[in-house]
Amino acid sequence: MKIAILGGGGAMGGIFGGYLARAGNDVTLIDVSKAAVTAINDSGLTIEEKDGLQPVIKVPASDNPASVGPVDLIINFVKCYHTEAAVRAAAPMIAKETAVLSLQNGWGNAPRIASLVGEDRVLVGLTYHGGTLLAPGRVKHPGSGMTYIGELTGKPSERLGKVIEVFRAAQIETTQSDRILDEVWKKLALNACTLPVAGLLNLMSHELVAFDGTKSLMAAILKEVVAVAKAQGIALDYDERWAAITGLLEKAVGGKASMLQDVEAKRQTEIEVINGAIVDAGKRTGVATPVNETMVWMIQAKQTHYLQAKAQ
Repeated sequence: MKIAILGGGGAMGGIFGGYLARAGNDVTLIDVSKAAVTAINDSGLTIEEKDGLQPVIKVPASDNPASVGPVDLIINFVKCYHTEAAVRAAAPMIAKETAVLSLQNGWGNAPRIASLVGEDRVLVGLTYHGGTLLAPGRVKHPGSGMTYIGELTGKPSERLGKVIEVFRAAQIETTQSDRILDEVWKKLALNACTLPVAGLLNLMSHELVAFDGTKSLMAAILKEVVAVAKAQGIALDYDERWAAITGLLEKAVGGKASMLQDVEAKRQTEIEVINGAIVDAGKRTGVATPVNETMVWMIQAKQTHYLQAKAQ
């Protein structure tokens, strides 16, 4: 399958792009970072695996989507605030049968993509793989997990089956979901509980379950997420999510949350489509979300502080 990865120079884009290329697919990593593109083209993509292996995968990278031409599948891993720009730039790669799959964090990216390319092209997914960008062309893969994919409409399709087959052949464990919104909110619950707490307190993933204070804070966030989900008719069970979240964190030794990576690099975070999405949904459904709103305020304040200092 001919595949383009938007944000291919990042951690998750590199991991998925590398795995898919290694399995024999025609993959191009698309990224605006010239340093990433140069490093990958010159020296290959290095993935540091949890078991200590460090395979170097030869896969082309480009900052020019027009040079790639039409593809069968575009996988979008860019940050939420770059979604529209990335999809518009990807226009030369979109042909009649091209599908666009969002594997991004948070909620709101799929509707944005659909507004640009049409709902009939959009696939929605999420993944529980973890990744950290160590340097241009070098990523760390500290944890694997299930990837879920579904049609935006919720109905199964032939193209969805083909994408899942390609993912599985690349050793990316993947499940088809006819209720993908439920799965998206399960992942959204994980991100809302963990990302801002790690970003504010500078804690590694496994450290989030090492202290009573952080566990109490995450539990309070999760209670609001579950209440907002139920108000929208989304199936989300508190006990199941809490066990899943704490279980993942306990195993994620050495993992670093994406929002903590953003804070350390003094980049804009995705707080608006994570805890911000919970707050917005709470306002629409009449559910109070004071803890999630506090997380948004605190991350936004921290972010504004370092972005202003960086701009001076």
